[in-house]
Amino acid sequence: MRSSKGEAQGESPMEKYLIVGLGNIGPDYEGTRHNIGFRMVDALAASVNEEKGKPTVWEDKRYGFVTRISVKGRQLILLKPSTYMNLSGNAVRYWMQQEKIELSHLLICVDDLALPFGQLRMKPSGSDAGHNGLKHIAQVLGTQAYARLRFGIGSEFHRGQQVDFVLGKIPPEEEALIPERTKETSAAIKTFCLAGIQMAMNQLNRKSKPATEPSQAGGE
Repeated sequence: MRSSKGEAQGESPMEKYLIVGLGNIGPDYEGTRHNIGFRMVDALAASVNEEKGKPTVWEDKRYGFVTRISVKGRQLILLKPSTYMNLSGNAVRYWMQQEKIELSHLLICVDDLALPFGQLRMKPSGSDAGHNGLKHIAQVLGTQAYARLRFGIGSEFHRGQQVDFVLGKIPPEEEALIPERTKETSAAIKTFCLAGIQMAMNQLNRKSKPATEPSQAGGE
């Protein structure tokens, strides 16, 4: 069999990135605040595939649902772990090893209680801030020095109600704002892969504002 033109000319393979959206698999968790990571990777896949006139197909693979897209010479492997949130690190480690992904080419998309609903932030590293998915990823990888894209979900709950809040359904008035915000996250992920995290941070963090005014209720 003849080699492809690119192989014949000795071109290097496409750079690969692993983009992970955190959430919980199953109908009971659809539309919840804790699944906003899934929504970010869903939106990215849909936007790229729609431009190319093809549907998005998620394959049920080991430790998660996977789809692949290409953006200007970069291959993006999108992952929605099926391990449930508390064991997200198992899926991340497996797919990093399977695809030989460098730590600098890993991006975790995650919900964040510390930000007002709809506010977006990208960071190159940081603490888990009590998020069980990030906590397990750091434990498994042995480092907190991995990039994360944070989508604010607010903290409008009373003491002792955090679990109910993050696993609660996003109300209609906030749900209506998600398409515009996920356009921004899709653009930020593309910039991360094409130009690096510093450029993505400069673009996203400078312009991102809360989608709604934060409530004064606050919570723990």
